[in-house]
Amino acid sequence: MSRVSRRRLLRGGASVLAATTLSTRGASAVQQPSADPDAVVNVADLGAVGDGRTDDSEAFEIAYTFAAARVSGGVGRVVIEIPAGDFLITRPQALLNGVAPPRPASGLRFSGAGRRMTSLVFRPGTGPGSFLCRNRDVWSNLSFERMQFRSATPGASFFDSYSTGQAQDYRFSECEWMGEWEYGLVLSGTDTNSEMRWEACRVGGRYRRAFLYSGLTRSGQQEPNDQDQFLNYWFTDMKVEYEWGNFLEFPYGGSIACRGGSYIITGRRPQSTPEYGTTSTFFRFPVAQHHDSVQRFHAQDIRFEVRDPDVVVIDCVWNGGTVHFSDCDDTGLAYKDFSAEVRPHRYNVGPRGPLIRYDSCQLVGRHEYRPASAPDPLPVLARYDMCLLRSHTERDFAVAGGTDQVPFVQFVDCIDAGGTSDSPAPASPSIPSTPPPCLAPSPSPASAPEPSPATTPSPRPATSPEPSPATTPGTPDTPAPRDAAQTDCSSPQQKPP
Repeated sequence: MSRVSRRRLLRGGASVLAATTLSTRGASAVQQPSADPDAVVNVADLGAVGDGRTDDSEAFEIAYTFAAARVSGGVGRVVIEIPAGDFLITRPQALLNGVAPPRPASGLRFSGAGRRMTSLVFRPGTGPGSFLCRNRDVWSNLSFERMQFRSATPGASFFDSYSTGQAQDYRFSECEWMGEWEYGLVLSGTDTNSEMRWEACRVGGRYRRAFLYSGLTRSGQQEPNDQDQFLNYWFTDMKVEYEWGNFLEFPYGGSIACRGGSYIITGRRPQSTPEYGTTSTFFRFPVAQHHDSVQRFHAQDIRFEVRDPDVVVIDCVWNGGTVHFSDCDDTGLAYKDFSAEVRPHRYNVGPRGPLIRYDSCQLVGRHEYRPASAPDPLPVLARYDMCLLRSHTERDFAVAGGTDQVPFVQFVDCIDAGGTSDSPAPASPSIPSTPPPCLAPSPSPASAPEPSPATTPSPRPATSPEPSPATTPGTPDTPAPRDAAQTDCSSPQQKPP
């Protein structure tokens, strides 16, 4: 049987399932899973139109019900294909409704035709509390690729993920988010909700809270730190260019790595809120204490734009852990009038950190440190290595609260607004600038420069010695090198002993 006819057969089976489900609208109507491990169901075969006007919710609900029914041995067996088009979805959880049973299940893939070619338009009746996807401790190993998600109801949310050990291993590849959301992904629970990856995605739109938020409080949690299991979130080659809101907000700690891409906030919150004011922040970590393994953040090879004073790159109040920026640049708009006084990097620090490091970064404005009160001086907690400080000198770049200098910040081989770093240069052997006698020009005695003490290998004696026989007449009174009389400059193969 050819692959084409096999796919048609699978889709024909899905169409039979669609007719059955349309008449009964229940999981009990789903046929028994076939033995074929590679089922592909296309929502167009289930009645989805994709014209942006017809409500396609039912076709997506049928596709998910079919996928849930084919779980065998804890493994999913279905790829849900979504062709090019604008698919209107009005019912929450129509794309994914992971509630037990089945439990557990690993492996479900949603595949589109291309970012913006396949667009899922989510338009529920009300925004807050409405999610396009829901996974309540059922699915792991979820994959979304080559599609756009657009909120047409302001305040709707994309994904609600709750875990006590099962929900994990999500991957988003070449996806895009547009429209006004309350949350992109919101995470909660007491275990896992980890190992999530975004690759070559675009985050646009607006966020009342954050694109990725961990975590909401759920029943059964005795202590806030019960949620401190948010580990391993990777963002690679991203285009983060949204209007306002927060990109990542982790009240319950996290281990996060962002590598490559462009990060831009293009506007300002339309109104001030008690929690955020008018500020939008790429990386917000607003709670101090967490388990040590979930206080880690790394950003590398990213270009940020600080378009106005309400844009913040990082606001971290962790009392431990590590923060590391490497080869990052936020100076693209350093020519703006307000840029010298912005404070896009802000930290609370205490006796245990966090440990903060910037390597080979170009930085605008000032960095703000808010030290905890302690009886003893804080150790060195922040270090800048080979960085360009665009707006200020080292003396006034890092400030505590107002404009006080910060003794626990160290600069190594940086270049600041004064042109050079105050850090001492590494010691190196003193090398004479005067060329060897056999290579030196023969200036007239009147024009011969006096050798500088800094460039001579030994202090100049009170009286100039008699010229050595090996010294070219007319050269400055420089002490002859040891055994210079035995050096034959006319012979390039001859080496001094």
